[in-house]
Amino acid sequence: MTASSASTPSPSRAQPARGGLGTKLLPSLGILLVTGGLLLLAWFAWLWFNPAPAPYRYTQVKEGGIAQFSQLGLDPWPDLTVAQYEIHAEGVNDPVALATTARRGAMAPILISWENRSSELLISLDSKLSELTALAAAIDKYAGQDARILAWWDTSRQLKLLTGRDTLFTAHLGEPLIIPAPWQPYSDSIRHQEDQFWGAPASADERRNFQRFADALIAEPARGAAILRELAGKGADGEAYVVIHVTDLYKLGLMRPEQFDITYKHFPMEGNMHGMIGYLKKWMQENNFATYTLQSLSDSMVRGYFLRDDKSGNTLLAQMLPFTNSMPLDLTVLQLIYQQGGYWVYKIPSTGDTAAAPADTSAGTLDADASSPATPAPAAPPALSPAS
Repeated sequence: MTASSASTPSPSRAQPARGGLGTKLLPSLGILLVTGGLLLLAWFAWLWFNPAPAPYRYTQVKEGGIAQFSQLGLDPWPDLTVAQYEIHAEGVNDPVALATTARRGAMAPILISWENRSSELLISLDSKLSELTALAAAIDKYAGQDARILAWWDTSRQLKLLTGRDTLFTAHLGEPLIIPAPWQPYSDSIRHQEDQFWGAPASADERRNFQRFADALIAEPARGAAILRELAGKGADGEAYVVIHVTDLYKLGLMRPEQFDITYKHFPMEGNMHGMIGYLKKWMQENNFATYTLQSLSDSMVRGYFLRDDKSGNTLLAQMLPFTNSMPLDLTVLQLIYQQGGYWVYKIPSTGDTAAAPADTSAGTLDADASSPATPAPAAPPALSPAS
């Protein structure tokens, strides 16, 4: 009995041995878990700030003063530094787009012209620099120095650069993100690259104001005009304008697809205008669209923008542009005062006005072009009024 008792450990002596082992293992396991968690967080942080490469890149072709870009018509702005870029996509030999930027001194570049060379819309929408410079010259000549201009954030940056007027937006907001379906998995990488290329991101206030600006364009006209007056922040006698471009239609549709049902299609210009219009109307009817307007891209190509329902057509933005069932000159909540190519400029009534007066069509235009080759142009809007 004695030997048997001596050879078998008692429970009271075995328990401390197991407790000692647990005391050593548990802290080590905790340290490993914490370290692993920190490494995982560090990895996620690295991915956030260093995402996979975007599927395209900006390649600078040329940079210099305006004398090196005489064909661009930038003589009124001799202090600008201009740069041209080719946008190359992975696996594609030719550039998918061309971009022209401008800046003053060490400021971040501002996009002033974009030309898509792909069947898909990429990053930005096509615009004509000649239309922008004509608009800027008109604003510089006729709008007061303290006038405030509301426009989509990209147009705002362009007009701030060329006119020096107070604009609601000054930073690159990057909304909406315009990329084709195959690039959707790279959306984070694309946003990162765009922010890096165009400079400091917008403030939270600018982002909130931009969503409010979209609220105005998507609202019915009277409500939308009231929001614009609120954003203009001018008193009863303050001078404020809103500038829209036909491409704002598609951008608004990307931002608010449930409220604004829009699509686009390219149509070649082959010399037979009536044939093209007939094909366009047939295509619209076959796809159950309610109305359309056009943007001239070049002498050989136009882009049609199509709205599917009456709700989209009754928004402020749709009523500000010449769709087949709308007439900008009939809009009373804002006053049409100028039109140049794809740009339409409206005066925002002061807070004391209940509605804008109809445009005085007896006044002359500032060399305004027809809105599109297929949409009947409205009667000539008056020029921007000099500040009182």
